[in-house]
Amino acid sequence: MPFSQEATLIGLEHLFKIIIIVFNNWRAMTVEQDKKKSENVESRRDRILSAAEPVFAQFGYDGATVRKIAELADTPVALVNYHFGSKLGLYRAVFERRAPTIVDQRIAGLQMARAEPDLERRVDLVVRALILPMYSLRGANPSADFGRIVTREMSDPQAEARGIFREMFDPIADMLIEAIGECFPDWTKAEVHWAYHTMLGAMTIVLVDNGRIARLSGGACSSDDWEEAARHVCSILAAGLKHRDRSLTRSGKT
Repeated sequence: MPFSQEATLIGLEHLFKIIIIVFNNWRAMTVEQDKKKSENVESRRDRILSAAEPVFAQFGYDGATVRKIAELADTPVALVNYHFGSKLGLYRAVFERRAPTIVDQRIAGLQMARAEPDLERRVDLVVRALILPMYSLRGANPSADFGRIVTREMSDPQAEARGIFREMFDPIADMLIEAIGECFPDWTKAEVHWAYHTMLGAMTIVLVDNGRIARLSGGACSSDDWEEAARHVCSILAAGLKHRDRSLTRSGKT
């Protein structure tokens, strides 16, 4: 091969290597930029969601405004709407971020309960599966705000239309109700369901407490100490289930 042609090939090979190096560097920079862009988007979404929780907790769905949430997140209103579409979209996203953890913890608790052959001890585990995931929110800010959001949604007249509870919490509620029925196979359907809703009410009163429990008890008990609250409430509820007087309820519908 003539020298000029060989030199040309060597030059082209060298140029090709340079092109590859440049391309790989450009690709790496692009990937890193895309990664940072994605992280920035997630960071903005998380910042908006974190700002939304205390606002929804304090004012409820109807009283909260996108403008107030945007101000707290130091974000333009248009960006909130860009990420979530509407106030309802943002509200649902708050539940979508928090609810799976609660549901997963309850499922794990029910699996432990069903593995317990002793029905007396199983009752204790079923009660804990309901109570502990929600009470633990009081010990983890800003998760404490989500507990208040949940209780507000439970009592909101428009909650059924939004369908959030039906979609995100009803399936695990059905599992808890079924677990109660397995602990008390001779109970009627009404007795089982009233037992579940009684426990739900006891759980809620602690979640929404704004200091009244501590005031009435002279500081002897406080809902802020969620572990202590859980021990008392779970033991009372379990005892109530185990020693329920069915003389006035066993004749209900099966």
